[in-house]
Amino acid sequence: MFAMSTNTATTGTSVQSHTDENVREKLDRWMRELESARATMIAGGGKPGLASPAMVAGKTGLEIMQAMLRGELPYPHIAETLDFSLIEASAGKAVFQGTPQLKHYNPLGSVHGGWYATLLDSAVGCAVHTMLPAGRAYTTAELSVNIVRAASHKTGPLRAIGTVLHCGRQLATAEGRIVGADGKLYAHATTTCLVFEAPAAA
Repeated sequence: MFAMSTNTATTGTSVQSHTDENVREKLDRWMRELESARATMIAGGGKPGLASPAMVAGKTGLEIMQAMLRGELPYPHIAETLDFSLIEASAGKAVFQGTPQLKHYNPLGSVHGGWYATLLDSAVGCAVHTMLPAGRAYTTAELSVNIVRAASHKTGPLRAIGTVLHCGRQLATAEGRIVGADGKLYAHATTTCLVFEAPAAA
């Protein structure tokens, strides 16, 4: 009895230790990917601003997102305001990383729901953008957010992963999740986006 109990406890400790190590490795990888993405943007001349219709003319949504990652197009000011960055953009998918801070708190002493919502809106919206052909644009018509776990300035980096569910000529839908390096879910969302003809370059 006692031997079995000791072995079980030892095994449990070993599994927990292995899990903690995996989380640390994943967190280190996340930070390296963030630093790499930011370095690439800076090297390409990227800075906060607004891309004009002329700057994106002839580019597909995916080409626009990837040009932003390379620093060839400005990135939105909101990324600096709320301290998050675009990490990845591929067909039907967009990944952002952000770290909750004290300046993101609400009066109750936890991260404001708007921080989650903005991060998720960015991820799901940009995921939709990656599916659009040249000459098409989108806007968020509906965003539904569920916050299932509180975050604080001690939480560390979180990632918002947006994936497209449907993309038609006039309507697109997508879903997103905010997760920690340990795999814990903090929030999830769905969106409906209107797709329309992009404004012509002057």
